[in-house]
Amino acid sequence: MKEKILLTGGTGFFGSRMADYYKDKYEFLAVGSKKLDCTEQKAVDACVAEFRPDIIVHAGAVAVTNFCNEHPDAAHRINVDGAVYMAEAARKYGSKMVFISSEQIFNGNTNGGPFKEEDEAVPNTVYGANKLEAEGLLKEILDELWIVRFTWMFGLPEHGKNMSNGILWDTITKLLKQETIVASRHEFRGMGYIYETVANMEKLFKTPFGIYHLGAVNNNSRYEIVEHILKLLGLEEKLNRILKEDTVNYLDHNRDVRLDTTKAKEAGMVWTDTWDAVEICLRDFGIIR
Repeated sequence: MKEKILLTGGTGFFGSRMADYYKDKYEFLAVGSKKLDCTEQKAVDACVAEFRPDIIVHAGAVAVTNFCNEHPDAAHRINVDGAVYMAEAARKYGSKMVFISSEQIFNGNTNGGPFKEEDEAVPNTVYGANKLEAEGLLKEILDELWIVRFTWMFGLPEHGKNMSNGILWDTITKLLKQETIVASRHEFRGMGYIYETVANMEKLFKTPFGIYHLGAVNNNSRYEIVEHILKLLGLEEKLNRILKEDTVNYLDHNRDVRLDTTKAKEAGMVWTDTWDAVEICLRDFGIIR
């Protein structure tokens, strides 16, 4: 009998790909906010009671920074209260739970990454603060809990799957719109290929419960990665016209929210470094040969 997975955020960038990738291995109930409003405690309880999942992967959230900053009460209901309701239902009905957190909890740290799981987090946005608060509350509710902090993920559009504005698609869409691309030499993030993260989820289920940083290693700035993408697309001769350096943001100190993924790697999870992963993605989708 297949294990049953309740996947919130099931219509999102990560969730839609995870459900499709493992459709033959697990029995999924993939729900978006229209099918299950996680801010309604009774609805959450009823959903978990009926489906009785072995594992709940709670990826449902509102991650738009500006929306969260402008609507902190709504953001808290979705990102914190919704996660708490899901954890309480998991405990009540005997489900394990994966809570999808974010690198954004380190967005206010000025000492620079890569950050380990036990490093102090200093969020400076409502979204980052929501995620960190939810992490703490869920650890008090549930023992059988994995907290995973994702690095920024990228991919390309696919039929029937939602899209997110990762580094690769952001670069390509600006090219299509003939917009100048502005990127900083002072911004550092891990940027992982979505399908490598999805492929590692099954390995996560076999690890001890706890906090894990998941995603690619990257020692290049955002500017350098965009430059690399443009060269892969054969636009090296046009770089000076297409790509401009950000001379406004992060000049006083680097923005560095990279995650140390050593713990995940020691558990058998593998990612390609960002530099090579963007090329793999472009080849997978037949954009380059």
